Amino acid sequence: MSADPELLALWTRGWALTRGVSPPVWDDGGWRIEVGAPDQVRRFVHAEADAAVLRRADRITEPNVFLKVCEDEATTMACLPCGWSVKPPGFMMTLSGAMTASSPDAEGYKVSLEQLGAVLHCRLLADDVEVARGRIVVIDGAIAVYDRISVDPGHRRRGLGRRVMRTLEGEVSTRTGVLVATAEGRALYTSLGWTLHSRYTTAAFDG
Repeated sequence: MSADPELLALWTRGWALTRGVSPPVWDDGGWRIEVGAPDQVRRFVHAEADAAVLRRADRITEPNVFLKVCEDEATTMACLPCGWSVKPPGFMMTLSGAMTASSPDAEGYKVSLEQLGAVLHCRLLADDVEVARGRIVVIDGAIAVYDRISVDPGHRRRGLGRRVMRTLEGEVSTRTGVLVATAEGRALYTSLGWTLHSRYTTAAFDG
């Protein structure tokens, strides 16, 4: 199950904006993003596991350069040479229409919204301490990219993730969205009406 290349192109643009890094560049079958972080120098994002993935893997010899492939782990590994491994699975998910409200949003937390350039940041505060957060950016006025949705361990299972998502949704005009979820996050987004678009595998060179 590979990803729609056009959707992936929009998502990479949004991801780069929410992370404050340079826009993605098309590079031999995939999108290259210069992340510049100590634990992630750059990433290459591919819509499918094909010959371009193998070509890219053969050229990567340094640590902390990741291949992101919109396929399951087994399909991705079949395209990689020796010396590569995969990280915990990810899931590209999409939304078409308003999010569902499967249960009441968390109460008793203060909402803080801040617009930084094109990116809207949402924070939930407990006694003025940030305990949950998320970001959103709208690409081409048509699709919202949600990113970095997280809740601190001591405040989980209280509906805070749901409240962050629905707060962000309420601040933009589009009800079409895309994000990449962890296995844990997938359950939250599914409860809000998001559907699986493709698997999303991260591969790393171990040397």
